[in-house]
Amino acid sequence: MRLPAPGGALRPEVTALAPLGDHQLRLQVLACGVCRTDLHLVDGELPAATYPITPGHEIVGRVVETGAQVSEFRPGDRIGVPWLGWTCGVCSYCRRGLENLCERAQFTGCTLDGGYAGSAIADARYCLPIPDRYADAQAAPLLCAGLIGYRAYRAAGDAENLGLYGFGAAAHLLAQIASKEGRRVFAFVRPGDVQAERFATELGAVWTGGSDETPPELLDAAILFAPVGELVPAALRATRKAGRVVCAGIHMSDIPAFPYRLLWGERSVSSVANLTRADGQAFMRMAAALDLHPVVEEFPLAQANDALASLRHGALRGAAVLIPPGDATAGSAA
Repeated sequence: MRLPAPGGALRPEVTALAPLGDHQLRLQVLACGVCRTDLHLVDGELPAATYPITPGHEIVGRVVETGAQVSEFRPGDRIGVPWLGWTCGVCSYCRRGLENLCERAQFTGCTLDGGYAGSAIADARYCLPIPDRYADAQAAPLLCAGLIGYRAYRAAGDAENLGLYGFGAAAHLLAQIASKEGRRVFAFVRPGDVQAERFATELGAVWTGGSDETPPELLDAAILFAPVGELVPAALRATRKAGRVVCAGIHMSDIPAFPYRLLWGERSVSSVANLTRADGQAFMRMAAALDLHPVVEEFPLAQANDALASLRHGALRGAAVLIPPGDATAGSAA
């Protein structure tokens, strides 16, 4: 499915398969997750995005063909393609181990065609093995909701009381991780969303409430998955001294002015940008060990617009995942 320009709808398009570069793989797409970043792409909120573009950066695929210099994977391997698709390797950020901040980075489904398709091309050096315990659809949200959630989780430090604002694909995975590691999860959902509160409780949250509510205990850290700037002061208000507020979205509405007293006491606000290959490898090891249970709703690839609409309106329980038709490997049925 192809997005011709921001503000429009995705439409089916058949394109010729490009020749592979030395480090590239050709994949049969088995499943592709639908991420909130895809909504920002549709809405034209990502300045770096190129159009037309095939969205999708949570790709589970089977290797069909490899480039001349590929040694990491072989035809038949099942692998994952995440958001980070390429970096320069020579800029100051790359040299410091901060490839997620590379000024020339390319991103799957944003500046590189992604996985809303029957086949895809990816750089093998940025792909990840998928733990065998996860089926294709269940593995898809691990590749962004899981990875970005994991990087934000690390940024939150050793918080015992952890607040999660926005209980979608990322939070539903992170709540499981935090609970398994002995943290206490406080889930903040859309006000009045009783189903989301029940879902969070099922996944280990010790308290659930609306994002406009005050938790019964102060938080050691809070992670914001909802792209709503107004939640930053709310999270600071709910966080104890020396606490951290981590903004995990790639795009967020403006943060309103707030009194300095909310930040005072050595509280901090930071953001998480993209991911590194080291993040991906570490998270996949964790996912293999912890036996997470991703909750997904499957949509045929042709219903990508419906999946995005469900995400936009908060109608999903867990994550949406697109499934291409079984005969889509003959061409790039975007």
